[in-house]
Amino acid sequence: MDNNSIADNFSLLSKLMDIHGDNSFKSKSYSVAAYTIEKLPTELSELPADKIFSIKGIGDAIGKKIIEQIETGQLSVLNEYLQKTPPGILEMLSIKGIGPKKISTIWKELDIETLGELLYACNENRLTLYKGFGEKTQQNIKESIEFYMGSLGSFLYQQIEIYAAAIDEKLKSQFAKDQFILTGELRRQLDVIEKIEWVTTTSLSNLKTFFTANDFAVKEETSSYISFKGKENVTIGFFCCDATNFYSKLFTTSCSETFLSAWNSIRNWDVDFSYKTEEEIFFLQKIDFIPPFRRETEKNIIHAKSGLFTIPIQPNDIKSIIHSHSKWSDGNNKIEEMVVAAIKKGLEYLVLSDHSKSAFYANGLYEERIIEQHKEIDELNKKYPNFRIFKSIESDILNDGSLDYDDDVLANFDLVIASVHSNLKMNEEKAMMRLMNAIENPYTSILGHMTGRLLLSRNGYPVDHKKIIEACAANDVVIELNAHPRRLDIDWRWIDYALEKGVLISIDPDAHSIEGFDDCRYGVLVAQKTGLTKEKNLSSFSLKEFETFLVQQHSKRN
Repeated sequence: MDNNSIADNFSLLSKLMDIHGDNSFKSKSYSVAAYTIEKLPTELSELPADKIFSIKGIGDAIGKKIIEQIETGQLSVLNEYLQKTPPGILEMLSIKGIGPKKISTIWKELDIETLGELLYACNENRLTLYKGFGEKTQQNIKESIEFYMGSLGSFLYQQIEIYAAAIDEKLKSQFAKDQFILTGELRRQLDVIEKIEWVTTTSLSNLKTFFTANDFAVKEETSSYISFKGKENVTIGFFCCDATNFYSKLFTTSCSETFLSAWNSIRNWDVDFSYKTEEEIFFLQKIDFIPPFRRETEKNIIHAKSGLFTIPIQPNDIKSIIHSHSKWSDGNNKIEEMVVAAIKKGLEYLVLSDHSKSAFYANGLYEERIIEQHKEIDELNKKYPNFRIFKSIESDILNDGSLDYDDDVLANFDLVIASVHSNLKMNEEKAMMRLMNAIENPYTSILGHMTGRLLLSRNGYPVDHKKIIEACAANDVVIELNAHPRRLDIDWRWIDYALEKGVLISIDPDAHSIEGFDDCRYGVLVAQKTGLTKEKNLSSFSLKEFETFLVQQHSKRN
């Protein structure tokens, strides 16, 4: 091993010891050793042992560890620390603005183990509740994580859509005589985007000349397809074709493999026909048009053929904000500010669902603060008579599946959202026990973010989706589609089964700021991939319909 590698090992060991809260004197000695070794003019591997031990700042213990590395290429004590440190904690060392001491707080006190969880905590304004984390520090950490995650090459739909639109506009300006239509993952409205793609009549050579001149590198090239990657680390690809087969290429590139295979096996269509529009492909097959976001399974082909295709929910079908957090817990805005923002958006009501007392990290509400908050809500309802604020809570599902308030406290809420926030490392048996008990609680109206997943950051805890959906149907519990772009939980692939079982879905932003209200749109976009209509979405209910829903929910409590 060379000096740089040995120094890096000691530096990492020092940081890990600080993260774990171990002997600070030893930690500092390893840090000093790393600094000393980096400055040495001679490679340690070229020195005899006695010379290594005589170097200033290198004592007996560290000298032995240097020799161990030279002889074995390993540092056993470092390996021990690496084995007991979650990978996400190690990854945090790459983020500007958070050193070992702050990482220790994040891990040990906030129970956060991945960058995605940390970014989500920043968005929920949680870091500022801890010593050493002001608003500026939190913002800097947020920006550093976003930059780092962008370098990994996979993106949330919300992260990439503006970039895609900007490239699209530039292409149509640069190649005004040619056709460009977005296709692939973005057109299908997938929650995670690996690459942005277009179908175009521009030649492959023209694209290559343009993009290489703008500092993009060619990533893949065939006779009819080319992709590039630029400094943003986003892969952009192009299906090049003639005008005669433009729309057949657009169709085939904006279907899932499963859908296209089913289509090709049951439809007798001509891929080489010169279609004038994509709609013509369906018209000639005597089948209702299937939009790209529904081209996922064979079932949608059967529904379109039989006329059972429904009009999907639209962004303007959202009539309310359900699941929102104010300054009373970890939100950024006062309740009245949220009300004014909702009114400006033309919404009819707001369901305020601050965190419950178990969420101490989010300034959750103890019983006496609930009473104070409800007084404020009563006053605001008088002040804004044409709008309605409903008293709700996001109650933590505890380890045994119970909610973290007694029934007499839960009875004071118009609506209770039950969610898991702690002890997420569960096997399926444990997760199912907690969720099923919460669903069967008569005070639970909505099951919040069913699996606790954070896209590109944290897998959800394992659950039996069918059993949960069936339990929600049996107990008249709504399933939330948490619309935060990093959650989108329940996964859209299970929504059709929920609808089949008669379960309502509720597209909720889980907003921690008034800007977060706009996240409803991302919930709608992913819900459009399913059979969800506005009639089956709770947050599309009118005020009168919602009040009727609450009467039905309250009847469970008796």
